[in-house]
Amino acid sequence: MSDEPLTRCVLIPCSEAENWAVPQNCLAEIVTINSTSATPPESITWRGVEVPVVDFGVDGGTPWSDERIGTGLVAVFLGLRGEGCEYWGLAVRGSALEVAALEPSAVVDMPQAVNERATAAFAYREIIYQVPDLDGLQKRLAVSLQVA
Repeated sequence: MSDEPLTRCVLIPCSEAENWAVPQNCLAEIVTINSTSATPPESITWRGVEVPVVDFGVDGGTPWSDERIGTGLVAVFLGLRGEGCEYWGLAVRGSALEVAALEPSAVVDMPQAVNERATAAFAYREIIYQVPDLDGLQKRLAVSLQVA
């Protein structure tokens, strides 16, 4: 192990083709939802607050819930004040959810892999992770909630 500082983040599978890496301090909680549905709910009630849920894996083959135990996961993010929703959720698809301490030497910058929802991308253990634009996603979600 090197003397370089470790970067701690949560690695979240969002779909068959997309994985996120987010700082722990952006997450409020990972919530377990009782469900055998293939798709997550459009919103959940979390600590007395209605939280909209975004799902990027609708068209993929990665299940949202584990039918054997009847649960699915939603990552609840802390939003920015004054942006239309104080909290918002992301459906976790797949089983690769983890908290990781990334050594800089184990991370390969992948600017060519940045998708439309991200500000950066990198490879870690041969998997490409997106660093999502959380502020931009929250603003777009808030606008879509006002239209609905």
